[in-house]
Amino acid sequence: MPITVDIDVMLARRKMSVGELADRVGITPANLAVLKNGRAKAVRFSTLAALCEVLECQPGDLLRWEAEAEAEAEAADG
Repeated sequence: MPITVDIDVMLARRKMSVGELADRVGITPANLAVLKNGRAKAVRFSTLAALCEVLECQPGDLLRWEAEAEAEAEAADG
């Protein structure tokens, strides 16, 4: 999928754990893991807004579009 999720980047910048973020946003750590690992098929705007509020960022700091070839190359490197 050409949408890349950068929640890990923001967690590192904010020195916050996945568990703490999940608690503060009001979702389960398992659901947050699905989202942050790029396995989610959708995200509610209310969840995205809560993530942005807690992490003090913009939606574009968490989600970015990449061309398919770039995403495949990055997955192969990772």
